[in-house]
Amino acid sequence: MSAPVQTSLRDIPFSTADGGQATLRDYEGRVVLIVNVASRCGLAPQYEQLEDLQRTYGERGFTVLGFPCNQFMGQEPGSMEEILEYCSTTWGVSFPIAEKVKVNGPGAAELYKALKKAKDEEGKRGPILWNFEKFVLTPDGSIHRFRPTVKPDDPAIVSVIEANLPR
Repeated sequence: MSAPVQTSLRDIPFSTADGGQATLRDYEGRVVLIVNVASRCGLAPQYEQLEDLQRTYGERGFTVLGFPCNQFMGQEPGSMEEILEYCSTTWGVSFPIAEKVKVNGPGAAELYKALKKAKDEEGKRGPILWNFEKFVLTPDGSIHRFRPTVKPDDPAIVSVIEANLPR
């Protein structure tokens, strides 16, 4: 009997907003901030900070990658077209937004099933607690998890980004 094949986090496919397919391998060598987003969430102003990070560090090897999710009190009910329009016109988002996903439960996206194994700053892993939970994937494959209320420009997140940008 052969051993199960281990899939790297970077090789898990996800759907892009335009219906294509991508993997985190497409961002190889970059620091990637993965976040489940929702337009009607009280934390939606974090879009502004996410975009600020993208503009500040994007040319230096950093990417924010947003995954719309409607699992928390129906706060992302729109179509992909509506979500992209909202992100663009309300927050000036220039970073990639992927296709809407589920992050918890049996229908959770494979990428989020893998990400939920990462521990947060308190050493806890498990379900996504709410919209705007953040995962910083570094070029060496390390994952740093930050809960929804930790703002994108929090020094803990910025220090991980800055310490891992390509030289």
